[in-house]
Amino acid sequence: MKTFEISELRNRFGNQVTTDQVRKYAFEVGVSYPTAVKRLADYKTGRGQWNLTIREQLETQIANVPDQEIVGMVPEANDNFVPFGNFKDIKKILGSKQFYPIFITGLSGNGKTFGVEQACAQLGRELIRVNITIETDEDDLIGGFRLVDGSTAWHNGPVVSALERGAVLLLDEIDLASNKILCLQSILEGSGLFLKKTGRYVKPAPGFTVVATANTKGKGSEDGRFIGTNVLNEAFLERFPITFEQQYPSHATELKILSKLSDDTEFCTRLCDWSEGIRKTFYDGGMDEIISTRRLVHIIKSYNIFGDRQKSIELCINRFDEDTKQSFLQLYSALDESLNKTDENSET
Repeated sequence: MKTFEISELRNRFGNQVTTDQVRKYAFEVGVSYPTAVKRLADYKTGRGQWNLTIREQLETQIANVPDQEIVGMVPEANDNFVPFGNFKDIKKILGSKQFYPIFITGLSGNGKTFGVEQACAQLGRELIRVNITIETDEDDLIGGFRLVDGSTAWHNGPVVSALERGAVLLLDEIDLASNKILCLQSILEGSGLFLKKTGRYVKPAPGFTVVATANTKGKGSEDGRFIGTNVLNEAFLERFPITFEQQYPSHATELKILSKLSDDTEFCTRLCDWSEGIRKTFYDGGMDEIISTRRLVHIIKSYNIFGDRQKSIELCINRFDEDTKQSFLQLYSALDESLNKTDENSET
């Protein structure tokens, strides 16, 4: 069932509408006539007549209201952050304050979003992050009319807020989006945005730009690892000048990351050796699963709580199927003699 949209009614019949026109449109969208009349109450000019461009009503609806939902912020700097990969280039682009959209793709848990957040933190730049899903639509991104104290008022969505603030707009997991994301076409061209529901043009403030992160390159996931990802419109993807392919950090960098979280250097080293071996096997086609940097951080944090290497690893890899889990445990036990000793003592 469709919804009764005043903007669509205006598009169909013009600014001046009559009872017959309202009845016709209400019937088409499956809304009762009394309900439609209630929606048009503030536009009524006479018996069976409505003016959809009443200036007073428009001013009331688009009046500036406190931005309660979208709060621009400079991310907090994380002392444990270790820059790697494309971080310097991303920071340089964001630091230039030029409009230059970036697409960052890479496997899960390799620091795509975290890197953008920390670049903004170091630069003192506002970041507005939007987590994209298949349900994300124009109203979620651009904004819409909301009921405030019994009357309708326009509320900016995150995109409009970022445009007006000159902030960095982070579209996280962009490859989960549907074709509704195409409402951002003009924004990705640097042209700003015309709000058709209010008749207002939003010009990008200096510094505004867009960063999108994804597990794929917008072509879907053929192996099914990232189920739910979609094939994005080619014209949409073409509006991103550059694409960074984010890889997992090197062994040395990953060791620095873990060492910032734990004083047990030996355990950190074993974990890095372990993940490196698993990734090599994965890339060679010998495994269907992989250990991400995020998963290693989870293990270290678990270890800080329980003080037990094996327990920490097991708890953090329980998400995998039993065969994969046992394979991972066997690979780690081959690298860490302390686990074998623990098993011998438990048997005794």
